[in-house]
Amino acid sequence: MDSKPYAGLTPDKVLDALESVGFRGDGRLLALNSYENRVYQVSLEDDSCVVAKFYRPERWTDAQIREEHAFSLELSGREIPVVSPLVTEGRTLHVHEGFRFAVQARRGGRPPELEDEKVLEWIGRFLGRIHAVGAVRSFEDRPALSVATFGDEPRDWLLDSGLLPADLKETWVATVDLALDGVENHFKMIEARQIRLHGDCHAGNILWTHEGNRAEALGGPHFVDLDDARMGPAVQDLWMLLSGDRETAATQLKALVDGYERFHAFQREELRLIEPLRTLRLLHYSYWLARRWDDPAFPAAFPWFGTQRYWQDRILELREQTSAMEEPPLPV
Repeated sequence: MDSKPYAGLTPDKVLDALESVGFRGDGRLLALNSYENRVYQVSLEDDSCVVAKFYRPERWTDAQIREEHAFSLELSGREIPVVSPLVTEGRTLHVHEGFRFAVQARRGGRPPELEDEKVLEWIGRFLGRIHAVGAVRSFEDRPALSVATFGDEPRDWLLDSGLLPADLKETWVATVDLALDGVENHFKMIEARQIRLHGDCHAGNILWTHEGNRAEALGGPHFVDLDDARMGPAVQDLWMLLSGDRETAATQLKALVDGYERFHAFQREELRLIEPLRTLRLLHYSYWLARRWDDPAFPAAFPWFGTQRYWQDRILELREQTSAMEEPPLPV
C-alpha cells in the first residue's frame, strides 16, 4: 500500500479532475476535515460551490464505492435528507490520473444539539426512515460489521505489527482476548437482523440546517459521509449518539427510539449489543490509526498514538468495557 497516497493530489490536479466532468473551478479550494479521504470545497466560476471527495486508494473497490453511492441516491429518492453524489455524464464515480473521486453539492449546517430530546427524536425519525430503506435489500459488495472484521482482524494485525511495547504485549493480548470473548458471547445470544447502515453515525456526520423544503423548512438534520456504510445491526447507528452517565444515555436513547419507531420497528434485544459494539469500535480505532501511520497526515494529527501511555490507556479502556458488557442493557 502506498504510504503517501495523496502526494500527487495537487490543487491543480483537483481542479483538473473537476473540469474533466464539467465543473470549472475559479481557483479557490478549501480542504475540509477528513483523514481517510481527501475532501475539498471548490468554488466554481458561476459563484456556486461543490464538494469533491477523492477516495483513498486501495480502501474500497469501485463496486463498493458505487454501492455506497447507489444507497445514498436511493435514500435521497425517498426524500430522506442525505448528501448524495451528483450524477454527471451518467456516473457518480469518476477517475482522473489515477484518483477516484465523486462530486456533491455543498450543504452547510451546524452540529445537532444532542442534549435536546426533541432533536434526538427528530434524528431518530430519519434513522428509522434510513433503516426502513436499508432493510429492503442487502449490500452485495460492501462488508459487514462483525466480530471478525472489527475484532479478530484488528487484533491479529496489531499483534503482528510490531507496534505494541514488548513489556505490554502479553497484557494487551490477554485483555483483548477477554474483551472479544465477551463480544462474541453477546453476538451469539442475539440474532440481530443485518441491514444496510450509515455505519458511522456520530454527531460529526449529522448537520442541522435551516434550508430545505416543507418539513425541513424550520430546520432539521441531514446526514453526510456514508463512506463507512455496511451491513450490521440497527443499533450501530444509534449508540454513537449517546453520551454522559447511564441515566443521561438512557434518556437520550428513549428519545431516539421513540422517533425511530414511527417509521421502523426496533429490536429491543439489540440494546445488549451497545457495549459490545463500543468495544469493537475502540479496538478497530487503534487498528485504523496503525494502518494509516505511514500517511504523513496521521502522525501530525495523532502524535500521542503508539506511546507507552497510549497502550496502557487502551488496556484500561478494554478492561472497563469487559465489565460494562456484563451490566444490564440501557432501558427504553
